[in-house]
Amino acid sequence: MEPVARLDNNHELTLKEFPFLIKWRDDRCKRCGRCTAVCPMFSITPAVIAKRVVSSSGATPTPHVERQVVTVIKQSTNIGNYCTGCATCSLVCPNEAIEPEYNPNNKFLIHKNAAGGAYTRGGRRNDPLVSTLDRLKFTRISMLTDPALDAGRHEFRIRTYLGRILPAEELPVKFVNGSGEMDASGGKFIPPVREIYPVMIGSMSVGALSPTMWEGLAMGITYLNEVEGMPVVMCSGEGGMPLRLLKSRFVKYFIPQIASGYFGWDEIIRAIPHMVEDPCAIEIKYGQGAKPGDGGLLMAHKVLKLISEIRGVPQGVDLPSPPTHQTKYSIEEAVAKMIQSMSMAWGFRVPVYPKISGTRTAKAVLNNLVRNPFAAGLSIDGEDGGTGAAYNVSMDKMGHPIASNLRDCYLDLVKQGKQNELPLIAAGGVGKKGNLAANAAALIMLGASAVSIGKYIMQAAAGCLGDENNRCNVCNIGRCPRGITTQDPKLYRRLDVDKVAMRVVEVYKALDTELKKIFAPLGRSTELPIGMSDAISADDPAIAERLNISYVC
Repeated sequence: MEPVARLDNNHELTLKEFPFLIKWRDDRCKRCGRCTAVCPMFSITPAVIAKRVVSSSGATPTPHVERQVVTVIKQSTNIGNYCTGCATCSLVCPNEAIEPEYNPNNKFLIHKNAAGGAYTRGGRRNDPLVSTLDRLKFTRISMLTDPALDAGRHEFRIRTYLGRILPAEELPVKFVNGSGEMDASGGKFIPPVREIYPVMIGSMSVGALSPTMWEGLAMGITYLNEVEGMPVVMCSGEGGMPLRLLKSRFVKYFIPQIASGYFGWDEIIRAIPHMVEDPCAIEIKYGQGAKPGDGGLLMAHKVLKLISEIRGVPQGVDLPSPPTHQTKYSIEEAVAKMIQSMSMAWGFRVPVYPKISGTRTAKAVLNNLVRNPFAAGLSIDGEDGGTGAAYNVSMDKMGHPIASNLRDCYLDLVKQGKQNELPLIAAGGVGKKGNLAANAAALIMLGASAVSIGKYIMQAAAGCLGDENNRCNVCNIGRCPRGITTQDPKLYRRLDVDKVAMRVVEVYKALDTELKKIFAPLGRSTELPIGMSDAISADDPAIAERLNISYVC
């Protein structure tokens, strides 16, 4: 019996198991080393191989065999250094000699679940299907071209209100002696209200984002407010804010978020006596659409010195949201306690509202808020929202779409006659296919007073390379090739703060123009068409029936 040769590397993976394969052209490569230097995953390395070369020359050529040692670019087969397909190597290659290519036959998820740990990633859910929002179109339009409503010439005021709006009969305001002066000395509590732009930047924390990305966003919204006159606001996300920002006049453009971890809130509370301005609002996070019921998660790779100082935790430790405090026994009790305590902290001058995951039980939370005089609104985060870190199974298989969840809540308010009183903020997959203005306008017509965006602004302002086909999506491990979601100085220095700020401004100015183009034919130039569902239709009968809007084909 002949012996069987032993294969020592039998348990190693082949490149065919990986999601992206590196295509490298030897004839174009000049061995400059740029591609291997910039790869954030260390997926490619310079290597040396020996090859047998047969050549012949002369009048009567005879084959001549020689051994040559050459340098090549080699792709790693280590699962920890898999190629994410970000194509940063292609960006720096001067000769277009290298690029990743998607491998449709990959077995990536099977092998990524290693050492008993489930696969975690950042980004957004892997869903190539067209979302419900992109199936909606605006079908109520002006019969005539009216220059008075032309979006390029007419005066528009695209604004919304964050905070509870009391009915006129409940306002403790009266005119004095017919002089036009108002007397608000009725003694009744008037809820705080802020006028904001209806598309806000959603909660992305200092820690989830790099210092350069967060600073670029902050500079952008400050310019929009103070130069362009657009009251765009930004939510801080969980984990606190830089102390110098809390004590500055710019804090009025921000919405600090508090969550179960209370990370960073020691600094915020201590900063209250030194604040020269009140924040725009306070958001209390109870859930996130991309990972409902899963809590926040900032992995140890990103908890460096700056983050540990802001959050008051040791360096290099995983930061999952802690369990609910023992004083909170239900979402209703937790919301009531937190809204009241946060309102008291700022002397009832700042709107306070909760953020929840999209869920079939959202109406239960909403109905408790309707009865709470200090609740300033409700933010609902749908399943298509992005995240810095989550289990893949949570992102792909859990959650509730935002369109139907928002519609249910708005119609519930309509039944109670409260639709103009408690604002709803919609989030989760807005602009997923690039149609930001159309998606935002559709959500407003379905009942949202404001829309929150996150992943879109990362893609538009900083060129995020991730997509819904599991490309890149390494936000969780701090190896972002663009420098957006990393705390590694070598990576985040790739991001130009000024360019990020400039792109934020450009995105919002373009968005403003497109919203005017949508609202102009509706005759809405001074107020948002909130709940104006007769202006939209769906090209799918099931969607139309579910959202209680018209069906067109």
